[in-house]
Amino acid sequence: MRIGLAGVGRIGGGHAETLRGIAEVEEVVVADADAGRAREVARKLGVRAAAGVDALFAAGLDGLVVATPTAAHAGLVIRAVEAGLPVFVEKPVATDLDGTIQVLTAVRGSGVPVQVGFQRRFDPGHRAAREAVRSGRLGWVHTVRSCTLDPVPPPEEYLPTSGGLFRDCSVHDFDAVRFVTGRDVVEVTAAGADRGAAVFAESGDASAASAVLTLDDGTLAVVSASRYNAAGYDVRLEVLGSRDSVVVGLDDRTPLSPAGPGTRPAGPPHTGFLERFAEAYTAELRAFTGMVAEGAASPCPPEESLEAFYVAEACETSRRERRAVAIEEVRR
Repeated sequence: MRIGLAGVGRIGGGHAETLRGIAEVEEVVVADADAGRAREVARKLGVRAAAGVDALFAAGLDGLVVATPTAAHAGLVIRAVEAGLPVFVEKPVATDLDGTIQVLTAVRGSGVPVQVGFQRRFDPGHRAAREAVRSGRLGWVHTVRSCTLDPVPPPEEYLPTSGGLFRDCSVHDFDAVRFVTGRDVVEVTAAGADRGAAVFAESGDASAASAVLTLDDGTLAVVSASRYNAAGYDVRLEVLGSRDSVVVGLDDRTPLSPAGPGTRPAGPPHTGFLERFAEAYTAELRAFTGMVAEGAASPCPPEESLEAFYVAEACETSRRERRAVAIEEVRR
């Protein structure tokens, strides 16, 4: 099969290398707003560069991977669906709810599968936690704790257009909580702080935030995020049940040191998401190419992305207005 890739920045370049290594993919064709960067990535990886997006769509593709900046996601997904091309798109599907719903409207009834890149659904730890919940061995779940802690903030020019910490970062936790528990979020209460670089306060964003989510069966989930966790990249999820508890992401690379007696992690901490979730990124793209080859259903359709986006939207409203927000308030 021939797979096109739009966007060869940090994550797009990684996807190009992964796709090149999948046996069923005979050719990878890449394009980028910076044509020179696309040519350089193509030269380095031994793949083909298209002159631009129009040339990419004219390249006889069997499927398209979208890894461009977020503002271009919705338009590319809709164009691919209209062309009958299965699509893999990095989260989020669009920059806002209106754009996300516009994509869903285009996808529904089209028969074209669209997979959203929530890679934690393919992480072995998150999948094992999901199975532990589904099997009943934890008993009934009373608390879930999930965190995403970045070592350093992203570039300052990115932050004002990122959508904010909940939409840009914690949305992964929101999807992971829903995926692992199999439950929906009904209400949130959230707070944030803008300490650190001035750009956070200037753009109305938060550099650290936490949210308490109430799930539809009464389970409580606590989600925390930070742009300043110099100890290392830290993504963990704990599921606490009436009989047993499990944790995802607790190993020799977890950037935590005991305050009292105990053992420090033996290995160096992860430096970022590409390293921490390398196995999951490969697994999700293998799932996508399998979907293209077999015409199978999407393992993470846009409807799932919308539900996580609703939670992020509710958390941002809660942070801004300092009150509990029901998901139904933001649902459309």
